[in-house]
Amino acid sequence: MRAILAQPRGFCAGVIRAIEIVERALEVHEAPVYVLHEIVHNRHVVDELQSKGAVFVEELDDVPAGAVTIFSAHGVGRELAGQAADRGLQVIDATCPLVSKVHSQARRFDRDGRTLIIVGHSGHPEVEGHRGQVDGPVHVVGTVQEVEDLVVDEPGRVAYVTQTTLSIEDTRAVIDALEARFPDIRGPELDDICYATQNRQIAVRELARDVDVLLIVGARNSSNSNRLREVGEQSGIPSYLVEHAGEVDTTWFGGVQRIGVSAGASAPESVVQEVVQRLRELGASHVSEMDGLRETTVFSLPDVAAVG
Repeated sequence: MRAILAQPRGFCAGVIRAIEIVERALEVHEAPVYVLHEIVHNRHVVDELQSKGAVFVEELDDVPAGAVTIFSAHGVGRELAGQAADRGLQVIDATCPLVSKVHSQARRFDRDGRTLIIVGHSGHPEVEGHRGQVDGPVHVVGTVQEVEDLVVDEPGRVAYVTQTTLSIEDTRAVIDALEARFPDIRGPELDDICYATQNRQIAVRELARDVDVLLIVGARNSSNSNRLREVGEQSGIPSYLVEHAGEVDTTWFGGVQRIGVSAGASAPESVVQEVVQRLRELGASHVSEMDGLRETTVFSLPDVAAVG
């Protein structure tokens, strides 16, 4: 057997930025530093930051008044941000800049008096953050059927934004359905789609042509990791999501010669390498990396000392 690694894979610029914000906050303010929700959807990342003194909470009420508090990369709504200010929390915002861009779009459409439609997964933290940016009505759709069932008060005054962890291919059918139902709908440009999501799906699609089975390293609650596995399945090969090397199942490799490996945008490269080592133990005598795009995007850090 041989293993072939996708390129690009793993951490994106937004995830790197969010993790660095927590680490820098711990250096400047010392533990404990509170983080609302998982900073990114990966247990390995969360556990490592916890070991350094980060405290992860699901409710803002669980944060002591006045404490240093970090909003996760998925972003939060304006009401929650207001509650943090009312309680005197020292807030550092680790929202991915691409998510913040969608927030701005949502607010602009709301100011224009348009009903907002979010293309994404209802209940996902990022989607809830988008929903919380506007005062007017908001609808979340993830399928063409949901578009067909949608009821809005002013069909001529609607707009849409998209969850960043979905690619152009993920959203195309839904957006086409929205544009068919609402010819005057407004929306973002296609280049507003998250570059990392798109790049990783393109790489997996290309890798799937050359392998017999595909492993995606990532968390089960990671939207983009699950989507990578689905891309592999849609390409016609058995595809499995694993959170760590211990989940690699030997029964997946009967008669297999080539194993593809990729990772979601919140999965550490260290875990990818642990999975690769497990494949070596199972007989993968050669490991290589596919030719692919080398990402150079970097997002600047906020001044974590200037909290408020």
